[in-house]
Amino acid sequence: MSNDLEQKIDEILSRSVAEILPTREELKKNLLSGKKMRIYTGADATGTQLHIGHSTNFIILEKLRQLGHEVIILFGDFTAMIGDPTDKTAARVRLTKKQVDENIKSWKDQISKIINFEDKKNPAKIVKNSEWLSKLNFSDVIDISSNFTVQRMLERDMFEKRMKEKKPIHVHEFMYPLMQGYDSVVLDVDMEIGGTDQTFNMLTGRTLQKRYHDKEKFVLTTTLLVNPITGEKLMSKSLGGFVALNDVPNDMFGKIMALPDETIIHVFVDCTYVSMENIKQMENDMQSGELNPRDAKLRLAFEIVKIYHGEEKAEEAKKYFIDTFSKKEIPENIPEVTIETESVSLVDFIVLSGNAKSKGEARRKIEQGGVEIGGQKETDWQKVLDKEFDGKVFKVGKLGFARIKFE
Repeated sequence: MSNDLEQKIDEILSRSVAEILPTREELKKNLLSGKKMRIYTGADATGTQLHIGHSTNFIILEKLRQLGHEVIILFGDFTAMIGDPTDKTAARVRLTKKQVDENIKSWKDQISKIINFEDKKNPAKIVKNSEWLSKLNFSDVIDISSNFTVQRMLERDMFEKRMKEKKPIHVHEFMYPLMQGYDSVVLDVDMEIGGTDQTFNMLTGRTLQKRYHDKEKFVLTTTLLVNPITGEKLMSKSLGGFVALNDVPNDMFGKIMALPDETIIHVFVDCTYVSMENIKQMENDMQSGELNPRDAKLRLAFEIVKIYHGEEKAEEAKKYFIDTFSKKEIPENIPEVTIETESVSLVDFIVLSGNAKSKGEARRKIEQGGVEIGGQKETDWQKVLDKEFDGKVFKVGKLGFARIKFE
């Protein structure tokens, strides 16, 4: 049993892990000691959707929960209203409380595909940092701030870059790492898990834990999903390109298939439960030419859709992708949208069909040549559809289909 536990801990401390502070050896010793640790990860409520980049931390957290540790997911509703300056060459737009509350409405449902909140013995917990940060007074903030120097704050890469480019750095941006760090104090955690882009913020919490509780806090940084050739992030809410945890199966499958081949192994490691042994074998087979990257990516897309929608939906999404993209066929079961008026604008129809979330997005897809009507490209976003179009098949993007029906 002890060897089995050590093997599980070794995998947790190596897979998707960039760095462990103060040391990997000390953390392993703690995890093997039988002590129940309190561990958390957080995400700012800057959007309604979480993406598979977030899943890396959730997967590690769930593995630790299954070993009996107390795990906490923090929804950064208050810190989202400050704005994390990470990777920003300008101040992030601050959100209102109403926007933040709207953003986190479905977060628990999204995360519950990975983390067990219903376990009777050791359920995962959710907290919101507005519960304590909104109650701090000015004296409290001064006390927290007194533990850091301006020089240390300016060590952050994005601040150094802005200084060189003579771009403004707002005082409230210095508050962000202090507030995230104070989360560790209030929760009195033993460890925090987060991406490498959060290292500075997590170390701030480590400093404050020593100051307020005279206690060590482990920091486990996870690898970010980046293209190894370009260095660009694969998942970015602010840049608009990501695979959301609540994407419908066909969209999720298609987005994974659209990822560059050079990212396949990285996404397998960070976002699936496929064993490292199998992943290494796939990597070797691709390098030797025995495995086509497209086939590896089909499995990757299947594994990810299976996590969030189940095996049956993953099989259906795989078939849908092969039929509509690889074979360039029109799928058998195209969603039909019934129109009860004499006419409807093309923009409105695309939104009604679920192939765009807003009229603005629908218009962009039309203008960029991503819409076909009956096999013919349509770029007039002002086009009005009437009964002459009854029964026509619309294609939006590579995988979106809808049939129009007038009553």
